[in-house]
Amino acid sequence: MKLKSLLLRYYPPGIMLEYERRGELKTRSIDLLDLEPSTDVNALVEEIHKAEPLITASRTEQVKLLIQRLQEKLGQHGNHKFYLFKVLRAHILPLTNVALNKSGSCFITGSYDRTCKLWDTASGEELHTLEGHRNVVYAIAFNNPYGDKIATGSFDKTCKLWSVETGKCYHTFRGHTAEIVCLSFNPQSTLVATGSMDTTAKLWNIKNGEEVFTLTGHSAEIISLSFNTSGDRIVTGSFDHTVAVWDADTGRKVYTLIGHCAEISSALFSWDCSLILTGSMDKTCMLWDATNGKCVATLTGHDDEILDSCFDYAGKLIATASADGTARVFSAATRKCIAKLEGHEGEISKVSFNPQGNRLLTGSSDKTARIWDAQTGQCLQVLEGHTDEIFSCAFNYKGNIVITGSKDNTCRIWR
Repeated sequence: MKLKSLLLRYYPPGIMLEYERRGELKTRSIDLLDLEPSTDVNALVEEIHKAEPLITASRTEQVKLLIQRLQEKLGQHGNHKFYLFKVLRAHILPLTNVALNKSGSCFITGSYDRTCKLWDTASGEELHTLEGHRNVVYAIAFNNPYGDKIATGSFDKTCKLWSVETGKCYHTFRGHTAEIVCLSFNPQSTLVATGSMDTTAKLWNIKNGEEVFTLTGHSAEIISLSFNTSGDRIVTGSFDHTVAVWDADTGRKVYTLIGHCAEISSALFSWDCSLILTGSMDKTCMLWDATNGKCVATLTGHDDEILDSCFDYAGKLIATASADGTARVFSAATRKCIAKLEGHEGEISKVSFNPQGNRLLTGSSDKTARIWDAQTGQCLQVLEGHTDEIFSCAFNYKGNIVITGSKDNTCRIWR
């Protein structure tokens, strides 16, 4: 094995190793999820040198410099003020979803008008209209981190795969017998998973457009699904009150997470694949050990349904958003509530961390999005101007651009 290069990964902090093995170029990462601005760099480099055979003594100085750069980045808290840059009258009918590519250079919008549109973030110009679905385009995603393909899931029971560059359709995935309401690419961008109202999820081969597996076992609609970061597991959340974890290589169910007493609204893995977070209409979130499927904590405190939940990039913090108009931040380690985010006048349907993990973005039916301090729960900014509820909002990878999508048929770019 020969180390070719070392690359920085800012969010979550880590170093990517590119190496050659038997003539093949491979990559692996050293995750530095616990890195702080105060971490002793020399001691950390020593640990890495001992544990990672590719990091030889001659490379330790380079690793040290990379870690120092990561520390500098972590130390920048950047009180970025967002200003409205552009209003896009995106579609003739309401939007269903908004998604950014990894760098944030472009984003996509899905709509009831049966199309998905691709936009340039810097100029606000429309790049492509993806046409071909015969019903609402509901679920949309880029194959991040690559960002060269788009998947669209529709109420017409099909999923389509598109080229970002040309806007042409590569494949139409047919097989579901009801609406597709969620989808996700695996991190390697070899598979796309779709979840449907027909109670099944399906995995599709991106190259040849063929179905790989059907995941059966739920007794009601699947409304949430996601891969873990290594791409070998998928989690599905259903209206049958359960969450299932599947082996992506065999299509077999690994286990079922039973504990919620109402419909599931979200289900996802932490970055290091050790935990699964599930949100439910039963007003709670549950935290599960991803290795054995046991519940390790129930996060309570909301007075109404949990509509969204997420981890920060490093998997240290958890955010929950509720129909009670509040959001909360919990520590993944202690499972204690750190901050309560109060101020919205309507339900919060979307919550997400910025890549640095120090800010939270919420979108609400009160027509505003808000930026919060993740540690104190203080509202730092209200993004106003939409004339109907905001159902989708996201940060770009750098954390300096926000996109909001509303039922008022517009998308707003804030920077």
